[in-house]
Amino acid sequence: MDKQQKIVEMFNDIAPTYDKANRVLSMGVDIQWRKKACSETFDRYEKDIDLIVDVACGTGDMMGYWQKQADKSNRKIGRLLGIDPSEGMVEVGKQKFPDFDFVISDATNLHLENESADILSISYGIRNVVKRTEAFEEFARVIKTGGYVVILEFTKDDKKGILFGIKDFYMNKVLPKLGGFISKNKEAYEYLPNSIEGFLTSDMLQKELDTAGFTTEFVKSFSMDISTLVIAKKR
Repeated sequence: MDKQQKIVEMFNDIAPTYDKANRVLSMGVDIQWRKKACSETFDRYEKDIDLIVDVACGTGDMMGYWQKQADKSNRKIGRLLGIDPSEGMVEVGKQKFPDFDFVISDATNLHLENESADILSISYGIRNVVKRTEAFEEFARVIKTGGYVVILEFTKDDKKGILFGIKDFYMNKVLPKLGGFISKNKEAYEYLPNSIEGFLTSDMLQKELDTAGFTTEFVKSFSMDISTLVIAKKR
């Protein structure tokens, strides 16, 4: 089994408890991060929205916030499509959001027409994509010129000090034990801090997006730089 398939199997295993663990581990603040991502993107994209694609959609949380924020902004979305390689996650998503469309697929092969998506989002999923460069190229292929890619992710930082120490202690000591207790899969929640440490800084992420044909328009870090929002426009 290759690395990508191992990650998918891990998410299949924790799918039933994933939403509960997320809310507990983030103390609910990820809700505000997601809302900010949606509202900032809607402020920038004034055209009609035919299609929003949420890649690595998991159980569909981000799709739900796209719809909620669209309703608040009086914006209409023609279609919301969630794409994820984990059948376990998607099954939970279908139960939560029966009106949304879901497809089982990898981030590197979206099975969508060229320039068909107005907005493509990926929340806390891009660090789990082994072939990231190929995924960014695929995103550029399916997003319309002038459309947006929206990334929420746990990015690596090299800062030191008291706040960094607190964050490091939570991510490496508290989170694996708490997540493991809720999911009964400690290994999956040990993977999380390790995957962040092996991921990119915010600057590196923006450079990879630039190479793929995107121009970053908005960057914001949340909660002691635990989470970063990057919104980039396709050139």
